[in-house]
Amino acid sequence: MIAHAAIAKAFNIPIVLTTSAETGPNGLLPKEITSMYPDAPLIRRNGEVDAWDNADFRAAVTATGKSQVILAGITTDVCTEFLALSLRSEGYTVFANTEASGTFSRRLADDANRRMENAGVVLQGMFAIVMDLMRDWRNTPGSLQLLPFLDTYLPAYGYVARGHEAAVLNGTLAPGEAGL
Repeated sequence: MIAHAAIAKAFNIPIVLTTSAETGPNGLLPKEITSMYPDAPLIRRNGEVDAWDNADFRAAVTATGKSQVILAGITTDVCTEFLALSLRSEGYTVFANTEASGTFSRRLADDANRRMENAGVVLQGMFAIVMDLMRDWRNTPGSLQLLPFLDTYLPAYGYVARGHEAAVLNGTLAPGEAGL
């Protein structure tokens, strides 16, 4: 979830934060997210499960002027799915980050993802979303900005980049690496 929230900062994308009921069962958003975006709209819903059912949230999303939304929620089969389906019914292009929410079983996640996909929601993981937004390592943001981001939020990819850097810097390409 923290990596998902950081995508907006990396690409300077408008963000709308929301909670369903801060004094209810889900509580506050993690401080790691709210501190990342101290000036972002934070819509404190009064209990609406589907964020789109809240007029303030709808207004905040509309105010971004964007027709594409990247989203995640605490649970895949409720928070993410309900909002994704509502946004699709309003004509938005929706990308659901399949790694940034969870649920109580693999079956529930599969059912929710199938329902979203059938409604035209694009299902992608964090790395695919970042690459889709970047499109070309030479862009800005590109390798200069995103390799540190990936090193922080996708360490396995960071290890690959560090290993490549070390081999190039010290001239120790392993047999078979040259020409790959």
